[in-house]
Amino acid sequence: MSDLDLLTQSLARNVRRWRAERGFTLEALAARAGVSRGMLIQIEQARTNPSLGTVVKIGDALGVSLPTLLDYEQGPRVRVVPADQAVRMWHSEAGGHGRLLAGTEAPGPLEMWDWRLMPGEHSLSDPHPVGTVEILHVTAGLLTLTVDGEEHRVPAGASASFEAHLPHTYGNDGEVPMEMVMTVSVPPVR
Repeated sequence: MSDLDLLTQSLARNVRRWRAERGFTLEALAARAGVSRGMLIQIEQARTNPSLGTVVKIGDALGVSLPTLLDYEQGPRVRVVPADQAVRMWHSEAGGHGRLLAGTEAPGPLEMWDWRLMPGEHSLSDPHPVGTVEILHVTAGLLTLTVDGEEHRVPAGASASFEAHLPHTYGNDGEVPMEMVMTVSVPPVR
């Protein structure tokens, strides 16, 4: 079974599991996540490979992290993720990418990401649920972070945090690749 097939099967199983645990109908989860009921059916039947944005919306609606939705092993309390097993969630033709390094539920979803944006690349993020916080540290280049329409320059070696329920965009307006490590903390579903 390929990695993509394994992730598709895991996503199907875990969305069904968490939807049942939360007591959500397909209609209720579709409304909370802002995705169609048909898309949820295809995901739960492992018949589609949804976009990263769709998976994030479903995770936010369920109150679980992406690693939890994609986890195909129920491992020990300590989970070491080897570098070659970090999941590349998106990539661009220019060479930009986002890798999900690790995550947990503590008490809500907590994720750690490795991002790279090539010169001229921008990545728009849909607003997360109220109470979501992102913390990032730029390790190379210059990040142009736009939150709620206001631009902030974050150079290599600097860090930033912000309330991620506001519209936000990560951009590289520089001439060299921008690299950062980012954590996303989403509050638990009530």
